[in-house]
Amino acid sequence: MIEFQNVSYAHSKGYGVNNLNMTIDDGDFTFLIGPTGSGKTTLMRLIYFDLLPDTGLVKVNGKLSTKMSHRKIANARKSIGMVFQDYKLLGDRNLFENIALPLHVLGFSANDISTRVEEALELVGLEKKEKHLPSELSGGEQQRACLARAIIKEPDILLADEPTGNLDPVASFELVRLLETIHEMGTTILMASHNYNLIKGRGRPIYELKDGVLRIR
Repeated sequence: MIEFQNVSYAHSKGYGVNNLNMTIDDGDFTFLIGPTGSGKTTLMRLIYFDLLPDTGLVKVNGKLSTKMSHRKIANARKSIGMVFQDYKLLGDRNLFENIALPLHVLGFSANDISTRVEEALELVGLEKKEKHLPSELSGGEQQRACLARAIIKEPDILLADEPTGNLDPVASFELVRLLETIHEMGTTILMASHNYNLIKGRGRPIYELKDGVLRIR
């Protein structure tokens, strides 16, 4: 589902990844750990085709980084959901409108949008808050809203980049458990975190990224 072959990417400030090799199979739930600045977000952006490698090959769901164009990137992202640490919810739109946005972009009908949003809200436990603005939600609720937005298009792959970074321990545990529920529904998941204690002992593969170099933990 996701494959890196000798992938390197260098930022102007020196952060990046160096000669990475990694394989994540269809249906896996994999954790990526490493300190701040280790290259976790760079790796995620390479999978999302937000960045293209300087050298090497990234292969995601059959799409190759060497054959990417602006149009092909947009098409590749249809099968990838992304959850960010800083939420990226639109402050002037309510929860329903925020979650529905990806479906409007993809041209779904109003009825289909309504049905999918209701299902996503129920899955993440926010079914009674669809008219709330992001500012009226707690941090944990905002992150669950981001998760609902990411899964609304039923992606094959879900990327979660430090999704618990701004949450307290209880909310963090609840979010990981929610990700496990989504994984049980057939979604391939890669979650990045710097909190090893949160993810250890869950029986999942763990990659560790340090100074741009990847190894299996």
